[in-house]
Amino acid sequence: MTCNSNLSLSVPSNLERERKMRVREMRVRSWLVELAPFAAMVAVECLDVGLTTLSKAAMSKGMSHFVFVVYSNALASVILIPAAFFFTRKKRPPITLPLLCKFFLLSIAGITLMQNCVFTGVSYSSPTLASALGNLVPAFTFLLAVIFRMEKLELTSSRSQIKILGTLVSISGALIMTLYKGSAILSPPAQPQSDPSAMLTTTNNWIIGGLFLATACLSLSTNIIGQAAILKGYPSEIVLVSFYCFFGTIQCALVALVAERNTNAWKLSPDIELVSVVYSALFGSVVTFAVLAWCIRRKGPVFVAMFKPLSIAIAAFLGFIFLGETLYVGSIVGAAIIVTGFYGVIWAQSKEEEDEDANIHKLHSSSSKIPLLHGHLDA
Repeated sequence: MTCNSNLSLSVPSNLERERKMRVREMRVRSWLVELAPFAAMVAVECLDVGLTTLSKAAMSKGMSHFVFVVYSNALASVILIPAAFFFTRKKRPPITLPLLCKFFLLSIAGITLMQNCVFTGVSYSSPTLASALGNLVPAFTFLLAVIFRMEKLELTSSRSQIKILGTLVSISGALIMTLYKGSAILSPPAQPQSDPSAMLTTTNNWIIGGLFLATACLSLSTNIIGQAAILKGYPSEIVLVSFYCFFGTIQCALVALVAERNTNAWKLSPDIELVSVVYSALFGSVVTFAVLAWCIRRKGPVFVAMFKPLSIAIAAFLGFIFLGETLYVGSIVGAAIIVTGFYGVIWAQSKEEEDEDANIHKLHSSSSKIPLLHGHLDA
């Protein structure tokens, strides 16, 4: 009897232990699934800063940024197009002429205009300014999402007011970084003294670069909103990215043929120029475009834009270490203002999402009670 009772006690305890282990595994799996988009976007921001730093080094040696954009997108297209047809050979949604037109327009904003403005702006200024002004992307994306009704905005709501205020604060911080340099905080050792005329030229270049970078941010936000709209009707990220990159290559080649008349500029040196082109194609285009499309489809356009502030510190560190750039007061103050306004928008959005989840939970709980009520009434 004692042995049988011990067996009967041990069986439930083993089942309970297995059940707890399964619950724990499910929790870990769901946590990893939720964490994946966050980790992917952090990696993308790191890759993006590496791209601007490498491209700045290549252009400092005389490489044309127009040629750089053509070569990097052409190599990315060679990788993406065969991969897209291979991975979607069994389940590929039909590709129609209107869809191809959408891809073509998307590539104008996201590649031709955005990339040429980014690398022109970086050649005039620095990767640090490029990363700092990248914080305009959340503000622009939020405004466009409101205009195209992808984001709710109620002017009487305090959270909507915080969103608007945060957007305006982010834009003001970007203007400070562009128009005000201030004194140097960190300078590389043994930096030669520059004359006043050179300093004036540098300041003018900084402003011109900032204007190009701000235009690139608006183009990127337009591209993010466009991708979100297209992926709702065509749920194949890799096909979108491959055609998007292919059309961007053709457009950038036409721009480069008009803008770059020097035939020697098309010669690629086997040094930092080749490294930067390969890096841009693999990580700046193939990996980044695929991850962005994946995250936009699963989390929405505003989620993708929210990671831009991470790039400021990374860019400042890499620029100071590898490019010998000086860190200015204006960069620190402007970046702090941008991040403050941006995270105000993100906080308000997270609270709205919590309210929506609570409302959905209430609807589910109330609907689950209705059949019981009808059952009692029928009885």
